[in-house]
Amino acid sequence: ICTKSNSLNLHCCSLLSVDLPKPTLTVEPERPVFSGESVTLKCEIKGYDGWTYQWYKQDPWSRWTAVSHSEYHTVNGDTLTIRRDTVNHGDQYWCRGERHDRSTSSQYSDPVTLTVKTLPTAELTVEPKWSPVFSGESVTLTCEIKGHDGWTYRWYKHDKQSGLTAVSQYHTVNRDTLTIRGDTVINGDQYLCRGERHDRPTSSEYSSSVTLTVKERPKPAVSIQPDHQVFRGETVTLRCDIQGGGVSNWQYSWFKAGSSTAVSNKQHYSISSVTASDGGTYTCIGAVRGTSRYSHTSEAVTLTVSAEKPKPELTSSHKGAAPIGNPVVLYCKLDQSAGWRFYWSKHTQSPENETKPETHSYTISSVSVSDGGQYWCRAGRGTPVYYTHYSDALWINVTGTTRSDSLTVSPSRAQHFSADSLSLSCEGQSDSTGWRVRRYTHSEKVSNCSSDLGSVTGSTCNISSLSTSHTGVYWCESESGESSNPVNITVTNGAVILDSPVHPVTEGDPLTLRCLYRDPKPSNLTAEFYKNGSLLQTQTTGEMTIRTVSKSDEGLYHCKHPERGESPQSWISVRGDRVHRITNFLYII
Repeated sequence: ICTKSNSLNLHCCSLLSVDLPKPTLTVEPERPVFSGESVTLKCEIKGYDGWTYQWYKQDPWSRWTAVSHSEYHTVNGDTLTIRRDTVNHGDQYWCRGERHDRSTSSQYSDPVTLTVKTLPTAELTVEPKWSPVFSGESVTLTCEIKGHDGWTYRWYKHDKQSGLTAVSQYHTVNRDTLTIRGDTVINGDQYLCRGERHDRPTSSEYSSSVTLTVKERPKPAVSIQPDHQVFRGETVTLRCDIQGGGVSNWQYSWFKAGSSTAVSNKQHYSISSVTASDGGTYTCIGAVRGTSRYSHTSEAVTLTVSAEKPKPELTSSHKGAAPIGNPVVLYCKLDQSAGWRFYWSKHTQSPENETKPETHSYTISSVSVSDGGQYWCRAGRGTPVYYTHYSDALWINVTGTTRSDSLTVSPSRAQHFSADSLSLSCEGQSDSTGWRVRRYTHSEKVSNCSSDLGSVTGSTCNISSLSTSHTGVYWCESESGESSNPVNITVTNGAVILDSPVHPVTEGDPLTLRCLYRDPKPSNLTAEFYKNGSLLQTQTTGEMTIRTVSKSDEGLYHCKHPERGESPQSWISVRGDRVHRITNFLYII
């Protein structure tokens, strides 16, 4: 710097000292650098022109080297490009400026340490998160590189036919998501993604692949217990079962035709006592808990509720009398047979002691005299047990030579008017001591002929005024448990009865049947006589005679008066030709 002196007219100059400039070193791309990327360093001394630059490197082993243009580095003016395969983590670079017209160089720049990281790996997630997916469901994939911004994503599909390909028009890409349409979701297809940045030459690593597992949407199977056809008062359970689909946590819903709201949200829908209003068509559907996924709707099932309690039909394998020692099989038949258990009773048993073989047949392997009598059956099913009506009674004939122990009935006929008197006696037994009259009535109880029925004298029971509650089966029973042949007694409030024998008729004997009337007796005695519902004869005398009885005459008889009405029915049984046999007759009440 020069100044002028006034007095001497001299110029005085002094030197001004300035610090050497220091370059600024910048890096492209910004740190961190991903492996496989090249790096460009720029050295700049601002405010001064005409500089050239020298480059220096120190590796992690503290070795200093000058960097020049080579196969590993490219020097271009103020820039140094480090090739991607020689970018090493931890290497340090400096620069300084030089001028050809100056002997001094600039200061060294601050060092730059390269931070090299492995390429990030994209993370691929799936929505819905569950696996498998059902056919028809769409799938959304999300690709993300955590900790780094500015990525865009490329999507790839791998299948067996085409290998790895970019996704097609059947997919919707929205930034970091890929939505696969429901109709193009295919079991076994694999998807993966990777990230790209417009300002970087390298992409991220591929994500792990996601393999789609697709199952057919399951369809529930429904069942009804005990049966599709039930009876009023039964307990009914509808069950919804969903198999397959790879799902176990189902929420069930039952729907009845005609209603838009669910009638039950349980797998087992129970109706404790069905009525006619419960009948109808039902379907069920399953939903996966905590999701929007659902099954197909089941096939419809129809529940039919009958108002009338069923009544089984009781039949026997043996037609006519069964000889002692022969097998006899009883069959209890129901038109609706699903799920029923069968219960068997005999006139000598109380209902609580009924036999429960639980099959529709009851076998007596070798019939004996004690097996003769009246049998019933009924069926039950469900919990609690729903019982049918009892069947009509079935009488089992047992024949075989033995003593003539039997119950004496006076008047000796099977039918009686209410309010009439009746005497039943075991006095005719070979030894009447210890014998008593027993009965089984429509009240379904076995009881003694005791004071509630009438007066008891020894082994004789006298009923002074009959009522319909006295209708039933009567027999003699000893203290040791022996029993006589049972007889059937019918008491009616009607105006007409059939005078028919209370005991079996001997084959070859004559048989006379009469129509009897309450007082006053009709002046016209004309009556019709029927066997098994078919008209046999019309007699003006009010009685008909079969001169010689044969086995073919066995059957169910009744009579009918044109004004007074008709009698109840009674079974007439025929025993062997003049052989003294015990015979129990087959009779359906």
